[in-house]
Amino acid sequence: MFEQITDKLDGIFKKLTGRGYLSEKNIQEAGKEIRMALLEADVNYRVVKSFVAEIEKKGIGQEVTKSITPGQQLIKIIHDEMVTLLGGTRSEMSISSTPPTVVILAGLQGSGKTTVAGKLALYLRKKGHHPLLVAADIHRPAAKTQLQVLAESIQMPFFTAESSAPNIAKRAIAHARENLFDLVLVDTAGRLQIDDALMIELADVKKAVSAHETLFVADAMTGQEALNVASEFHKRIGLTGAVLTKMDGDARGGAAMSLKAALGIPIKFIGTGEKLADLEEFHPARISSRILGMGDIVSFVEKAQEVVDLDEAEKLEKKLLKETFTFEDFLSQLKQIKKMGPLQNLLEMLPGVGKQLKGVTVDENGMARVEAIINSMTREERTHASIIDGSRRRRIAAGSGTSVQHVNMLLKQFASMQKMIKQFSRLSLPKGFPL
Repeated sequence: MFEQITDKLDGIFKKLTGRGYLSEKNIQEAGKEIRMALLEADVNYRVVKSFVAEIEKKGIGQEVTKSITPGQQLIKIIHDEMVTLLGGTRSEMSISSTPPTVVILAGLQGSGKTTVAGKLALYLRKKGHHPLLVAADIHRPAAKTQLQVLAESIQMPFFTAESSAPNIAKRAIAHARENLFDLVLVDTAGRLQIDDALMIELADVKKAVSAHETLFVADAMTGQEALNVASEFHKRIGLTGAVLTKMDGDARGGAAMSLKAALGIPIKFIGTGEKLADLEEFHPARISSRILGMGDIVSFVEKAQEVVDLDEAEKLEKKLLKETFTFEDFLSQLKQIKKMGPLQNLLEMLPGVGKQLKGVTVDENGMARVEAIINSMTREERTHASIIDGSRRRRIAAGSGTSVQHVNMLLKQFASMQKMIKQFSRLSLPKGFPL
């Protein structure tokens, strides 16, 4: 995410290393490079112009604190301006005091509206809401079926009808009130291009249900094109926010950095993977830190808190200290990590790790292979890895669809891990330390 702009900015900051202060000349030189980096990242020209002007205005003449470098001083200035550019603070969803809250999802065909509907429903259920998924796309073949199948896969209530889109939405509200659903997510029709028929239908749907949120769903990888489409939608139906999908594949970041500043539309969520759990709240300060290569430890911790069982974590801690960590424990930890999302995304959230990963692709298939190997072991083998001899290794390899070499590699890595655990556990602890 944002690899292109992150790399360019990192190079600019390094050039300022060793300078004693931020002079007008070196700030202007840095400003030119920042302008080019942002334009190459497909950020809107007017947004870039305003952004760089503010940086130059605040940077020129600033004294550099002795404990930091000019590059670090510039990072602070850019970080603060970028937070403002991205919206300042987190823009929360509007929740009606009189249920149900109605959310309309709008956008072009192929932008990911239906998948976002499922992701939002899951997110809102975790927050204590009772959402209803509504299929109001009456144009695309099998659109209703797609949302229904998705709803069933996550055990989410679903509604549709054979009627016009506005009438489906209106009947869905009545259904929600009768069944005590406090939130209605309306998946609307998209087109390959903007046309009057689409906008009139969307306006009629919004009018029929008095929507509290009208969220524009866009593919982040389309860059400024997403901005142009959002502008037209905003003029015609009035948007309250945006959801950017495929952010995990967007190396540039043009749409994310332009939307709020250019149109005044806050980004409320971003899609960071293909799984329905891969939806994140959009926090300007955290995203700014990611863009500047500073990681996002707060989001990392939040993801961990969602999936980590505290009782299990306490048991594991005791096992580690007693040197009884087994493949069974390893498999449990592996499953929890997978719930947190794509490993590459998680590592990029750790401060300093993102830069180290430049050009490195994390092998997600490798994790699946490890899981398959452990699942092919007997319970006794998982508990006592030392009994896994040659014949057992061949059986495990055949059962997991891998090779004996893969099994040997995992056993070797696990043995190294156990050795390291022993070293940590034997560090001097206070007498009577509770385990």
